Amino acid sequence: MSAGRHTASNSTGTRSRRWVIVALGVLALAVVAGGLIVVGQSRNTRASADPGAPPVPLTVVSTSPTGTSVAGGSTIAVQFSTALAPASPLPTLTPAVAGTWSVLSPSLLQYQATGPLVPGVTETITVPGGSAGVLGARGQRLAANVTSSFTVAPGSTLRLQQLLAELGYLPLSFTAAAPVTSPSQEGNDQVGTFNWRWANQPASLIALWTPGTDNVITQGAVMNFEAQHNLDTDGVAGPQVWSDLLAAVQAGQGNALPYGYVLVSEDRPETTTVYQNGVETYQTLANTGVPGADTPQGTWPVFEHLTSTTMSGTNVDGSKYVDPGIPWVSYFHGGDALHGYVRGSYGFPQSNGCVEMPIANAAVVFPQTPLGTLVTVA
Repeated sequence: MSAGRHTASNSTGTRSRRWVIVALGVLALAVVAGGLIVVGQSRNTRASADPGAPPVPLTVVSTSPTGTSVAGGSTIAVQFSTALAPASPLPTLTPAVAGTWSVLSPSLLQYQATGPLVPGVTETITVPGGSAGVLGARGQRLAANVTSSFTVAPGSTLRLQQLLAELGYLPLSFTAAAPVTSPSQEGNDQVGTFNWRWANQPASLIALWTPGTDNVITQGAVMNFEAQHNLDTDGVAGPQVWSDLLAAVQAGQGNALPYGYVLVSEDRPETTTVYQNGVETYQTLANTGVPGADTPQGTWPVFEHLTSTTMSGTNVDGSKYVDPGIPWVSYFHGGDALHGYVRGSYGFPQSNGCVEMPIANAAVVFPQTPLGTLVTVA
């Protein structure tokens, strides 16, 4: 019995030692395997960070914005394929927009505009390439110039009126509900109110105004602005008008002239009345067109200003006329003009369609009717 118990004890010990050896062997294999895995990962990490690996080619991934009718407050950005060097040359904008490029991330540039995008203008983004072009963080160069363009949406009539009012080219003022948050937003519509600048304006002038709708008051104001900025006085707010208008707003350069308005009354006796900054400054007897050569009723802006000219045409009886030296001429509708003319009397229809006044009186009216001045015949 004792021998049997002793033999059983030896057998249990032998099995225990075998299990220990097996366990140690498995553990050793696990450690070795784990070491191999760790070593492999370490080698892979070192390989990916190898400074000897070729750099990522430098390319332009995208530019924004693109297309037409781009909003005036849009963000301009250029995304590259890899990081740029700190001293890399930067893209340019044509025509120029006030502002600077900012690095949002090593490979993303965004333009921080301090001025507005001009309505109707086509902007070109040029990313310089070649030996003097954009430089990557590892010395890469953009192979060649990359250009892209976008066109800013046309400006709204409402914003045009707001800016003209702010600068004093309208008989109304505009008060914004809140200041513009950024100069880049100057071309965008603002919330606010229009008010007549002077009390007791002629009803014929007040009836012409509707905010947000193109009208003859706006056309005349644009012509006045164009004339003062040496632009063609067509009364159309194209890109150059918007550019100069926005620049004038930023510079605080308002209307240098009083706001003028002329009312020609065909009630007898016929008269011409001139208003400056809401105040009647002059009135004179006048002659409008005879039947068959009637002076049309309506409102138009003065489009040509001449101290003297030759007028010619056909009378209602079919005869021709050529009259040289007609003085103090302000054309406002086709061949119809305010001007001086010698007659025996004034105050009733006698002309061939124009608005005639005594020469001395026309000399007083003339300087008060610069280009863009509205003339109403009623």
